[in-house]
Formats: sequence, structure tokens, C-alpha cells
Amino acid sequence: MTRSLPHYTVADLEYLNLVDCIRLSNDDAVALGLFAVQVIKERELNLAVEIVLDGDVVFKAKLKDTNPDNDPWLTGKAAVAVRFEEPSLLVKLRHLAAGAAFEDRSDVDHETFKAHGGSIPLRVDGTVVGTLTMSGEPDVLDHQAAAEALARFLDSRKLTS
Repeated sequence: MTRSLPHYTVADLEYLNLVDCIRLSNDDAVALGLFAVQVIKERELNLAVEIVLDGDVVFKAKLKDTNPDNDPWLTGKAAVAVRFEEPSLLVKLRHLAAGAAFEDRSDVDHETFKAHGGSIPLRVDGTVVGTLTMSGEPDVLDHQAAAEALARFLDSRKLTS
């Protein structure tokens, strides 16, 4: 299936830095994960999803052809979202807008940090407490699916401030 790829700018993604949850329990993380699986299935995407809270993997699912090869991408994208406290795609786009790819940075271990779309930091009271990360499609689709899952979850729970 041929998909059109969304195009994002820095301005398109900055709203995600304002998303703040009232709470995020393990049960909430599982509910978020189930919304992610729903989005993946509806869009017939080939994605793995992982939700981490306080360094603990609370939810993980691998759909279609995803496999252990997705694990370093899930971990690397999440590492970027935690370190920079912004969605991994936003970090990538900020670097490109500044004229240099993230991969050109010499102060970053690129095996650990992967600035590709798909990971969104999860905040409670302004503090990053975890990540929602997807991997398996082009990074803009990974991001789009993650953002949609988060929006559906927040809408269902009214957990935003």
C-alpha cells in the first residue's frame, strides 16, 4: 500500500511540548498502548509501540512484521525524547532548520540517541516521566501514529491540564 507521507515543520510539533497529564499510572500507560494498537491497526501500519514510565517498560507490542530490529530504534528515539524533553521528530527538525543534521553532532553517541520521528515525551506536572515510542514505518508516519494515539488517550481520559 502506497501512503502519502505527512510533512511537519518545527511549528507543527511544538504544541506537544505543552501536553501535560494530570497523572500517568501503569494502568494509564497500558490504556495509551491500547489506543496506539488501535491506531496502528486502523491505519494498517507496520509498527512496534513501547511505553516507558520512570525507566520501566510498561507496554510493548509488535504488530505485523516488526521484530527485534525495531528495539534499538524504540530505545534510541525514546532516549532523544527524554534527553531533549521534546518529540524525537521535533529534535530532528530543529537541527535541520539550524542547518545541520542531528547525525552530524560529534557530542552525541548515535548508537544511543536516534533523532528520528516516533517518540513523544510524556509529562506530569511539567516533568518528563516517560515516553510513547513507535518504530517500523518512515519516521513521519511513526510520529503521526504516536501523536494520534496520545490525542485519543488524552481525549478519553481528560488527563490534560
